[in-house]
Amino acid sequence: MSIQESIEQEVKSALLQEYGVSLENIEFQPTRKDFEGDITIVTFPMLRQIKTNPVQLGQFIGESLVKSVAVISGFNVVKGFLNLVLSDSFYLDFFEKVSSEEDFGKVKITDSSKTIMVEYSSPNTNKPLHLGHVRNNLLGYSVAEILKASGNNVYKTQIINDRGIHICKSMLAWKKFGNEETPESTGLKGDKLVGNYYVKFDQEYKKEISELVAQGKTEEEAKAEAPIFVEAKNMLLKWEDGDTETVALWEKMNTWVYNGFEKTYDAMGVDFDKNYYESETYLLGKDVVAQGLEKGVFYKKEDGSVWIDLTEDGLDEKIVLRSDGTAVYMTQDIGTAIQRVKDFDIDGMVYTVGNEQDYHFKVLFLILKKLGFEWANYLYHLSYGMVDLPSGKMKSREGTVVDADELMEQMTTTAREISEELGKLDDYSPEEKADLYKMIGLGALKYYILKVDPKKRILFNPEESVDFQGNTGPFIQYTYARIQSILRKAEFDLNKKIEIASDYELHDKERALIKQLQSYPETIQLAAENHSPALIANYTYDLVKEFNSFYQNVTILGTEDISEKMFRVQLSKVVGDVIKSAFQLLGIQVPERM
Repeated sequence: MSIQESIEQEVKSALLQEYGVSLENIEFQPTRKDFEGDITIVTFPMLRQIKTNPVQLGQFIGESLVKSVAVISGFNVVKGFLNLVLSDSFYLDFFEKVSSEEDFGKVKITDSSKTIMVEYSSPNTNKPLHLGHVRNNLLGYSVAEILKASGNNVYKTQIINDRGIHICKSMLAWKKFGNEETPESTGLKGDKLVGNYYVKFDQEYKKEISELVAQGKTEEEAKAEAPIFVEAKNMLLKWEDGDTETVALWEKMNTWVYNGFEKTYDAMGVDFDKNYYESETYLLGKDVVAQGLEKGVFYKKEDGSVWIDLTEDGLDEKIVLRSDGTAVYMTQDIGTAIQRVKDFDIDGMVYTVGNEQDYHFKVLFLILKKLGFEWANYLYHLSYGMVDLPSGKMKSREGTVVDADELMEQMTTTAREISEELGKLDDYSPEEKADLYKMIGLGALKYYILKVDPKKRILFNPEESVDFQGNTGPFIQYTYARIQSILRKAEFDLNKKIEIASDYELHDKERALIKQLQSYPETIQLAAENHSPALIANYTYDLVKEFNSFYQNVTILGTEDISEKMFRVQLSKVVGDVIKSAFQLLGIQVPERM
């Protein structure tokens, strides 16, 4: 039973005895920093049933709790707020427990754990990953790790958009202008090479449009009749008909792209348990539409197209099958969701997709519920805002996209420049320096993006993110390295269980630090419920601020009292372990020295 549950039980019992009133809920909140105390009971709501004044009521409850709950050492009443002070022994007992606990804060997976699939990345195979994909990947990966830490089985997946007119544009441009060049012959990553031909197609297409407009065509006519566009459409038809040469080219160029993506994912530190491919899933869902028609969930229009009417649910009518019998994206997503449940027997799914698709997912989830799938109640759209750079938005057809690989390289370079300015790495080998710059640069990028609530738009500033002061990845990494330095200097076995004297009096800074550690398990659960890595990031920053305040105000290695020294070093070690654990949930590494 938690301390809060014990207090709640005692309060209810005391009020029943004294006032004959049975309360359903007791309202708790953390004590405000400007008052003494650890837990606050709000007494105002009780006054609806108990006729007395709030100060008197607070006084009565406080006195009762000091007598009945051993770990409550004092209290004070401020109007309708009863601030309870917990004893040092309460915090020391907690610390003793967690200092020997492996994976503190995380919940072990059991037979009754839920299984959740998290989808993220889901790129197109006609271009490299860009800054928007970076936020998507970092969010999806981190949410998957947080859900795992909160006690769920998790599968990570992506659906790769490997078919359609956009793929054919790259293929056609390579066929026309590529002179058989390959990633090997050019020294380019496969996704970069294919992306270059997507840009090349766009350039040629614009030229042809201009020529047709000059000949008197309207813009719309020119776009539809440009020879290169007509050829791309024909190529798509050939692919759909299984034309051997077209399919072979498609497979070759997609393989180049996948090899390129793998290198990017590897550098970013994200992974997947299963890949789905649109070329394999685009026909799924058609059979479900037939079943939905039988059930009366869908209806057919005169032209043969199939629709669902969601107007009663505050949405509109949505097409699920065209009149020629071909599927739309919605059909595909319905079929893919059902297939995933068959493949992995999952209880729920999280879709990491930008907020421009909010409406699509509202409709998708509602259709799946109407089709009668129980698991449709456990689908979540992890919607996120755009990422802007100070120089403006990203575009991809003109080749001015902010490339993910280049961004990661730039972050490493920025980390190197700032570290060299600070000049603290003189005794590092060139290899150690290179690894550290990469760790700092990537940590800065990931933290800057993940500390912001997913729904908010981000203005990403590379220089600001690599600052060694303030709410940044490098500041937290630096604190972790500082703790490791303390542990290396300690002249005793850190794994040895420490005996803390029962009369040990906690310094205010020790107490504040243990208090912050206490909320780590709850933060993981909250972050999982809200699908928000920002809660983990900002918790870690608060922990680090609390540690730095402790470090500046309390003598750690210099204290004469050996048990005090051992306790403070062990406390530092637990803080370091929690920083490392929290950063793992964000996909960020921490350096042993800096």
